[in-house]
Amino acid sequence: MIHAAQIALTSIPSPPISYFDLGPLRIHIYALCIIVGIIVAVLLTNHRLTKRGAEPWVVIDIALLAVPLAIIVARIYHVVTHWDFYFGEGADPWSALRIWEGGIAIYGSLIGGAVGAWLGCRWTGIRFSAFADALAPGLILAQAIGRFGNWFNQELFGLPTDLPWGLEIDPEKSAFVPGLAEGTLFHPTFLYEVIWNTLGALVLLWAGRRFRLQWGRLFGLYLVWYGAGRIVWESIRIDPSEIFLGLRTNVWAAIIGAVVGIALLIVQKRRHPGLEPSPYLPGREWRPKGAVESQDASQYVDISAPPADAAAEDRATSTPTSK
Repeated sequence: MIHAAQIALTSIPSPPISYFDLGPLRIHIYALCIIVGIIVAVLLTNHRLTKRGAEPWVVIDIALLAVPLAIIVARIYHVVTHWDFYFGEGADPWSALRIWEGGIAIYGSLIGGAVGAWLGCRWTGIRFSAFADALAPGLILAQAIGRFGNWFNQELFGLPTDLPWGLEIDPEKSAFVPGLAEGTLFHPTFLYEVIWNTLGALVLLWAGRRFRLQWGRLFGLYLVWYGAGRIVWESIRIDPSEIFLGLRTNVWAAIIGAVVGIALLIVQKRRHPGLEPSPYLPGREWRPKGAVESQDASQYVDISAPPADAAAEDRATSTPTSK
């Protein structure tokens, strides 16, 4: 066990607050982290889609459907995989609705967000694969930012540890494991994910340019990268979770996600060896106002046949006279 003096010098302290009051409003820092992550993802995705020729800020139209569905399904997924916490003996079932207290599942958000994004892409004409590839680096960066919310809430930490970077948790917090001594340090799984996800964003940006990953393959790489890290971090977390065949449900979700990512990389490479012709579906292309389509000369050059009288007159004047 680490002594208190050592803790003060080497460990990672948890923030003393998880919210602040702004007049009559209570602002939860967890929610702010999620909002900042969403903004960063939207900005980066917009930049990447626009570079490929999409209408600026079309990502907003897609996000209007994707973000609410992502949050709703993420909460449902979390509650289902932590059923006893919300509906077990002595639990408060109404707490399942108090999302501001923390508790959303990344894989739930991916499922809900994917449905919303598909609907948004159908609405705007954007290829779903093009949107997914444009989103991938911003999505994993948003997940890194969102993990700071777990730090402020003092939740979702790992096993006890004697490592210098162990995380301090207030023993009065409900997440603190009963029976452990005050001053016990825990693996800062939030920090592990922050580092892994930030590195992943850089890898995705590099790989996307280096290997021209399109047709959903860059999103497949995201699933593999995120899943590989999540399998490790999830395996050392000690928060309550449903167990299936000896593994936490989120470990299974990470494994399935990584397998789907590998399948996308292989199958889409075979199906689409070339590059996407456009970020838009055929016939749904967007063109800036005032743009001239040079491939269709009929828009600005008269290529119609001349009137019959004019054609006869041209032939008469162009025929040499006999001498």
